[in-house]
Amino acid sequence: MTTMLGVDLAGRRVVVVGGGPVAARRVQGLLADAAAVVVVAPAVCEPLRDLHRWGAVEWLAHEVTDADLEGAWLVQTATGDRATDAAVVGWAHERRIFCVDAGYAAAGSARTPATTRSGDVLVGVVSAGAPDPRRTTVVRDAIAAHLREGHVDLRSHRPRSAADGHVVLVGGGPGDLGLLTLAGRRALASADVVVVDRLGPVDVLDELAPDVEIIDVGKTPGNHPVPQHEIGRILVEQAQRGRAVVRLKGGDPFVYGRGGEEVLACREAGVRVEVIPGVSSAFAAPAAAGIPLTHRGVVGAVHVMNGHDGWSSAGLVGLRDASCTVVVLMGVAVLGALAEGALAFGADPATPVAIVESGTLETQRVTRATLASVVGVAAAAGVRAPAVIVLGAVAAPGLLGDEAVIAQVAPGAHKHDTMTT
Repeated sequence: MTTMLGVDLAGRRVVVVGGGPVAARRVQGLLADAAAVVVVAPAVCEPLRDLHRWGAVEWLAHEVTDADLEGAWLVQTATGDRATDAAVVGWAHERRIFCVDAGYAAAGSARTPATTRSGDVLVGVVSAGAPDPRRTTVVRDAIAAHLREGHVDLRSHRPRSAADGHVVLVGGGPGDLGLLTLAGRRALASADVVVVDRLGPVDVLDELAPDVEIIDVGKTPGNHPVPQHEIGRILVEQAQRGRAVVRLKGGDPFVYGRGGEEVLACREAGVRVEVIPGVSSAFAAPAAAGIPLTHRGVVGAVHVMNGHDGWSSAGLVGLRDASCTVVVLMGVAVLGALAEGALAFGADPATPVAIVESGTLETQRVTRATLASVVGVAAAAGVRAPAVIVLGAVAAPGLLGDEAVIAQVAPGAHKHDTMTT
């Protein structure tokens, strides 16, 4: 066997001979291809009985005869009886119908490949010589892993219309490439253009094909060269050109990532859009620093806030409640105002504070202080954004006993811990 074909079975009659578990698995695959499946067997297993009861398959409850193959486009036999399967193969051959023999693949005129799918790409593996199901499965699994991890250029190269264009918001995580999800990697592997921030796993861009267009819309503190409405316009314009657009964002798109605004911009323009969640730095950075945001017997609630929005009532109440951890994103530039406001509200000056800079990256650094001293300590240490600020009992040093727990979370990072009060 040297040729493999992709066959469209949708709506076409396919006869499956046999009623056991092997036949049931074959039927499930055929139904996924929208085939009109007819099962021929005196008795069937419970999964096939259920499919017949639900109207998904037709069941002919008798021993197979050559007449049962009439009108079939494909036949699969899986009775477990060598003589019956051989007879079915012979009848199919006489009628020039391709036939798969599940019991003895070499006898049939067709073989079922070991398949794997990535989006609308279906890959099948068959043995060109003697059937070797174990080998084809191993090869299939290796290909599946390669596809799953986004290591293959999956862009469409056929002519496209505006209707083909779409946007995928990908949460890239806090920066460590290992924390970018597999779904995010697969989306990037199919992208014609990537609209990217300065934060997140920007190293992944080096893995893309050289002709993938990269549009940098990154912001730095106090410098927003591409305003949010312009980012929305770029996404819509690129998608309306029929392109697959990935908006790669740091953290999670819906956690202070303005993902909601970008989804609205796409939907208002009639552009298809989907969101792939990411690991938020609000949770990843403390974890990489060995800081559990909740800890039984210590803290049971977490409040996440944006430092530029100032203290919310929930955030201030959380600081006065020893059972709550407060996590502040984008708070370095306004640290002084935040600390002053918290103290004025009545927060305990001795509240532990930890500032995690560049969480999960090689340059990660943790600076610890109390609420009363954190402004001076941060200034002396030269703390800079991006950083996540953690306030509460869990930010105290030594909570987990051994700071080496950090290495278990992000083994590739060099952790620096500034212990200052």
